[in-house]
Amino acid sequence: MPVYNKLVRDKIPDIIRQDNKKCKTETLDEKRYVIELRKKLEEELEEYLLARDDSEALEELADILELIHALSKTHGANYKKIEKIRQEKAKKRGGFEERVFLIEVED
Repeated sequence: MPVYNKLVRDKIPDIIRQDNKKCKTETLDEKRYVIELRKKLEEELEEYLLARDDSEALEELADILELIHALSKTHGANYKKIEKIRQEKAKKRGGFEERVFLIEVED
């Protein structure tokens, strides 16, 4: 029997049961939930970095975005708040669309 010991999406236990399998789960307290969300974010980022094509990359980015939604709630905000902060930073400092690569700065 495989042991996973990791945070999974909410419907995964139901999907496992629909396959006529049993699974053991627990509901995490807030502190452990944040720890596991961060671990999951690392996992998904690694999967994104190893993506072999655009399709895989987009799947992993969607997973990362889902985690950003969840993590924003743990910080007392929501995705709209993060998007607003992102827009403000982009207005002040720009985005990454022009592909600017800073080599050095002279004093």
